[in-house]
Amino acid sequence: MSILTIIPIASEKAYATSLSNVYAFKVPMRANKQQIIAAVEAQYGVSVKDVRTLIQNGKTITVSRGKKARPTTTKRVDVKKAYVSLNEGSSIKLFDDVKEDEKETK
Repeated sequence: MSILTIIPIASEKAYATSLSNVYAFKVPMRANKQQIIAAVEAQYGVSVKDVRTLIQNGKTITVSRGKKARPTTTKRVDVKKAYVSLNEGSSIKLFDDVKEDEKETK
């Protein structure tokens, strides 16, 4: 079994959920929950309590191919996300830089 590459999501919602010990990651479409748990535990050295996954469907967008060409539509790529809940006492230092910057400005 190979370790998956997971990418943390840095957004306002991800920051808000990280305050309650839930972290968001982009994961490959083929990944299942057991593989996601193994990847997070191996990459960050934490113990995982729960994993919730979702597939965000790609939006349909209009593409223009020049001044005289007719616009066409295409679809963006689907993305699979995983919201990982950690056990008490475990944390990942993704947004600690932001928390320190807020303290300095106040």
